[in-house]
Amino acid sequence: MPAVTVENPLTLPRVAAPVAAHTRPVLAVATAPSGFEGEGFPVRRAFAGIDYQHLDPFIMMDQMGEVEYAPGEPKGTPWHPHRGFETVTYLIDGTFVHRDSHGGGGVINDGDTQWMTAGSGLLHIEAPPESLVMSGGLFHGLQLWVNLPKSDKMMAPRYQDIGGGQVKLLASGDGGALLRLIAGDLDGHQGPGITHTPITMMHVTVNPGAELTLPWRKDFNALAYALAGRGAAGAEGRPFRMGQAVVFGTGDSITIRADESQESRSPNFEVVLLGGLPIREPMRHYGPFVMNTHAELAQAFEDFQAGRLGTIPADAR
Repeated sequence: MPAVTVENPLTLPRVAAPVAAHTRPVLAVATAPSGFEGEGFPVRRAFAGIDYQHLDPFIMMDQMGEVEYAPGEPKGTPWHPHRGFETVTYLIDGTFVHRDSHGGGGVINDGDTQWMTAGSGLLHIEAPPESLVMSGGLFHGLQLWVNLPKSDKMMAPRYQDIGGGQVKLLASGDGGALLRLIAGDLDGHQGPGITHTPITMMHVTVNPGAELTLPWRKDFNALAYALAGRGAAGAEGRPFRMGQAVVFGTGDSITIRADESQESRSPNFEVVLLGGLPIREPMRHYGPFVMNTHAELAQAFEDFQAGRLGTIPADAR
């Protein structure tokens, strides 16, 4: 799990544990069911079974892989539409090619993030490059869906390509955890992702036996998802492991710690931490569209069928 790393985290800016903070308790731990997406690549549905009141403004998140493909096996998605939200694709291992009907897209590799604001609507495709299809190899990443408020749902589509080298690298106070801040503010440090809905997103690597306590905005929700390894969350030490999501309650800090002993396949505890300002508007989600009402969902399908969400570029047909 390379993503973006450094040999010595002690050389990085530190995020000190807040003093006299109210640590958020753990409300729930949910295990992600496995399934398949697109043309058949394996995913874990990270937030399945979690009430939307705890997720808002996040809609869903898929852990794609981790899978070692044989030659000829790598898969992607066909061309498909989106409207009303943002997709965030964070690639840890492998290569993915994105294209959309508005001319956006590009190639993302280890540690890169593609932030696509679907807004009023577009068509896009995600697929491994031909070279990876031929060779096979390791593939692992995340796709997160972030809701847009009603005022922004019909905005013009936008694409951000966030290279791994742009991610803000930080360390915990004792150097026992490496933080990759992709979006949002943490203790005065800013991630490169430009968001319409205020959120914080980071991938943290916690060394065996280390504890990480971070300041957290009181008006944000707080979620953790384990990509690899095992550990615990909250002052109460609620266990969670790879493929499990943690829902935190209210407070102004969050705590996770890594078990002293980790799995042989992962020397450290790898966790995605998410927080966001709840939109608190009606949310209607069906397939590739996320709107406020059923009528708006019906309109999105009608617009897609009428070709108003864009057309597949001629060189991709």
